Amino acid sequence: MRISFWGAAQTVTGSMHLVETGNKRFVLDCGLYQGRRQEAFERNRNFPCPAGSIEAVMLSHAHIDHSGNLPSLVKHGYANPIYTTPATADLCEAMLMDSAYLQEKDAMFLNKRSSRRRSVDPTHDHSEIQPLYSIQDAEGVMPLFTRVPLHTPTDVGGLTYTTYEAGHMLGSTVMSLQAEGINLVFSGDVGRMGLPITKDPEAIPKADYLIMESTYGDRLHQPVDSVVEKLAGIVNRTARRGGKIIIPAFAVGRTQQVVLMLHQLIDENRIPPLPMFVDSPLAVDVTKIFRKHSELFDEETRAFLEKGEDPFGFKRLTYVREASESKALNDLRGPFIVISASGMCEAGRIVHHLRNNISDPRNTVLITGFQGENTLGRKIVDKLPEVPIFGELVRLRAEVAKINELSGHADQRELLTWMKPFVKGLKKVFLVHGEPKQQAAMAQAIRDQYELEVVIPKRGDTFDLG
Repeated sequence: MRISFWGAAQTVTGSMHLVETGNKRFVLDCGLYQGRRQEAFERNRNFPCPAGSIEAVMLSHAHIDHSGNLPSLVKHGYANPIYTTPATADLCEAMLMDSAYLQEKDAMFLNKRSSRRRSVDPTHDHSEIQPLYSIQDAEGVMPLFTRVPLHTPTDVGGLTYTTYEAGHMLGSTVMSLQAEGINLVFSGDVGRMGLPITKDPEAIPKADYLIMESTYGDRLHQPVDSVVEKLAGIVNRTARRGGKIIIPAFAVGRTQQVVLMLHQLIDENRIPPLPMFVDSPLAVDVTKIFRKHSELFDEETRAFLEKGEDPFGFKRLTYVREASESKALNDLRGPFIVISASGMCEAGRIVHHLRNNISDPRNTVLITGFQGENTLGRKIVDKLPEVPIFGELVRLRAEVAKINELSGHADQRELLTWMKPFVKGLKKVFLVHGEPKQQAAMAQAIRDQYELEVVIPKRGDTFDLG
């Protein structure tokens, strides 16, 4: 068995790993790389091998940094199965269509703006920007999904594929791949114990080699319980200023978590019943899928259902689908709350909300997850005096607040605890999905606690497993 690392190698986006057994190739995840526009475009459109030569894709979960480049793979000729859980397949149907739509709309917007500039300045470069893939390419992905429930060993071209609950988001998995007498485990993204909605991560029976994420490999999270108190404080102080709370959130998982907690805080009279808007067509569709897969909910979320309540819907909450309704929010006076995708502020309606609101000191931008290097979200977290939005610098005067406790990624201690049950048989650990500083700390912690060999592969690195 041979593995090659082509995405999420010393970075946190674009998850993609190539596994070769005999003369067959398999791909673990096919995520969208996010970062500087031109670099991202080049990485996302080039694959390590011909798309038609790949036997199968195995998808850990639906987040765009793990699934979002599947339409490009299909565009390049891939037509074989994509194995994943039923919930992940359902989520991807909504998310990939949305991703394609946003890429087409963003390209149209940038081309229109460039054309206007050229009418003023004839020397302005007016090179046509093309979307990475189209809605038609995304539609081509849907028939390829093969839905496999958790704990169901499945033969995939001579390789045995089994999945376990990762606890990261609805439908997320840890994969166990067995071939040539080798058991390779790919963690996907490992969640935290006690997160809202999702069940806790499962222990894996055994592994010879482990590919493990390391997003928060250099830190320890605050207890999940503390997040509710922190969220209440942010809402209350912004409401007293008459400001708006702008929450960039992944449409899948994070939006539903925030909605659930706001629901609880209002029920307990700990925050005022402010108008709240989930402004994301994708989040509207995804929330319907969450309701469909209530068998995956944790006990706390199921308690809402047992009381006859919708955990993701309440009186003061409005789900916004139409663009005209989204634009109308710009004229609405605060205080109110807007939750909108994308989570790293790189595309979609959240970018427009930020452009219209971050210069007002009454407002708050609430960051609820990790922000990748060079993304707009990272620039906001770093509190740069000015941030680039649609190619123009905008003053950042709003309060910037962070809630890291909601992260769907385990921290250093949680990762060490998760791997402990199968550490005895491990020969080597490969750390992915992390930036170098976090990975170096995680690697040292594994060496210190378990005396294992740890490798931090670069993009393109290949290893033979024996």
